[in-house]
Amino acid sequence: MSTIDTPRGAAADPSRFWGEGRDAAALEADPTVRILKAEHGAAILGVADFRGDLSVTVRPDDLLLVAQTLKIHPELQYDLLVDVAGVDYQLMNRTPRFHAVYHFYSTPKKHRVRVHVPLDDAKPAVDSLTPLYKSANWAEREAYDMFGFDFINHPDQRRILTHEEFVGHPLRKDYPPDRRHMLSRSYSAYPGLEAEHEGRHTLVGEDGVERVYVNLGPSHPATHGTLRIQALLDGEIIVDSRTEIGYLHRCMEKMSETHTYTQVFPFTDRLNYVSAFSNNVGYAMAVEKLMQVDVPPRAVWIRTLLLEFNRIMDHLVCIGANLVDLGALTNFWYFFSPRESIYELLESACGARLTVSYGRVGGVAQDIPEGFEEHARRVANLIPEFLDYVDKLATKNVIFQQRTRGTGVVTRDNAISWGWTGPAGRASGLDYDVRRDAPYGGYDALEFAVPVRQDGDSFARYIIRTVEMRESLRIIHQMLDRGAPAGPHITPDHRVALPEKNRVYGNIEALMNHFKLIMHGFSPPVGEVYSYTESPNGELGFYLVSDGSGKPYRLKVRAPSFYTFAANDEILRGQMVSDFVAILGTLNIIAGELDR
Repeated sequence: MSTIDTPRGAAADPSRFWGEGRDAAALEADPTVRILKAEHGAAILGVADFRGDLSVTVRPDDLLLVAQTLKIHPELQYDLLVDVAGVDYQLMNRTPRFHAVYHFYSTPKKHRVRVHVPLDDAKPAVDSLTPLYKSANWAEREAYDMFGFDFINHPDQRRILTHEEFVGHPLRKDYPPDRRHMLSRSYSAYPGLEAEHEGRHTLVGEDGVERVYVNLGPSHPATHGTLRIQALLDGEIIVDSRTEIGYLHRCMEKMSETHTYTQVFPFTDRLNYVSAFSNNVGYAMAVEKLMQVDVPPRAVWIRTLLLEFNRIMDHLVCIGANLVDLGALTNFWYFFSPRESIYELLESACGARLTVSYGRVGGVAQDIPEGFEEHARRVANLIPEFLDYVDKLATKNVIFQQRTRGTGVVTRDNAISWGWTGPAGRASGLDYDVRRDAPYGGYDALEFAVPVRQDGDSFARYIIRTVEMRESLRIIHQMLDRGAPAGPHITPDHRVALPEKNRVYGNIEALMNHFKLIMHGFSPPVGEVYSYTESPNGELGFYLVSDGSGKPYRLKVRAPSFYTFAANDEILRGQMVSDFVAILGTLNIIAGELDR
């Protein structure tokens, strides 16, 4: 590790880094480091490579210029601001106490960089990146809300996951985990509107036209979760809207700081609860990267097979529920039948259906049962029939096309600026899929296509998901044809995995190992990693900071729904109220993932 800000106790042997560990000379030759030092030499405080992640520390006064270079330099082209995180290093005795952490990705060059910005303890402030990336809007609002960071020139700096009467910043280390603040009143996204107009939900604009605003949510069947959109209407046209989230915010990132690494798994289930196992694997991979844990081939096979069944299940719910909202109930019943069959397959493997907690660091909680492969093949073989039914009912249906074609259009450049990934991004022309572009789980040995469309409308997002389900089936059949490899379902590395139960009963070392892991968990080395997977909604990322203890020091979830929904107000302007239902359904916002 080569940096002026080396974490205390971090490994110093480059050969032990995840992937290629690079020494100081190799880091200097990295194009990102070379160009940034050439153009902003005084701004670069340090560079590091830990577990294969490039990290650059930048002075706060220079962040905007550095980010501009990252985005527009022809050799770099970091056009996607993936996520923004805050870290409070108070308990690690670092100075300064706060860091704003930015994750960038280059879609043309397919490389990443993490930028650390140390902030003043008394007044943590830094320039907003909203002039460069639209995704910075909500991301910076979250850091403002959770940590109290001031983003200079941010266009709408206010709380986003907590309410306006909330006191303090929950993810600071001196904020008590059990403190709560109740909201005493309701409020409008258009302040003073009702008071000025005697309770009437109307507003007279500068053009003299009286407009009405309506609440879409927070509790409404078409919102698919507790979220609120206050739409300002001119007749049936949405001329403006204000999106409000946070109704399901439980601050699972704060909860993770008070639990062992293994105890975090049930928290991840409740992110995208429609495909919970996807979250299990994404989180497990982050810890495995931090601890350099190898996953046995059998566990990889189980994970990847179930990940693809989870992807199908997620898309089934997305399309089926959206078609119900548009009045096509039959499709819902067709799609929920195979969903139930996938639930039964999951239940056979782990005993649970919705929130499975089946993932473990180094593998899965228990082995698949006898007959699992035959069961999986039966489920895979029945799904195409239901896909064909809905394809015949919906895809060429004139009413469905009228409701979805040309609505909610997002261009490729706009999708990238908003941080869109997954089906929504690919429907807008972004040819990016983590499974192909940064393979994990054996995907590099599997044949599958990544569908991309250029339309960027609600119909395109529907089509992408229908094609992806068939590609997932293609992956599943390849894996079933190869069969599950022999061997253990979890790593034999007993730093993280419980010893076999028969050994616990007859061996004192195994008994002590079991006791320690259950009571205290395991302690990764000091360091930080970012791990990412292709969840059904897009790039699901886990930024994990370890202080060497048995609990995560900081866990930041990069929720794909958060960035997809951030564009909602812009998308809705000029659309009809009826279009809102079709648009929101194809964005597939899962409130548990959105709010965390």
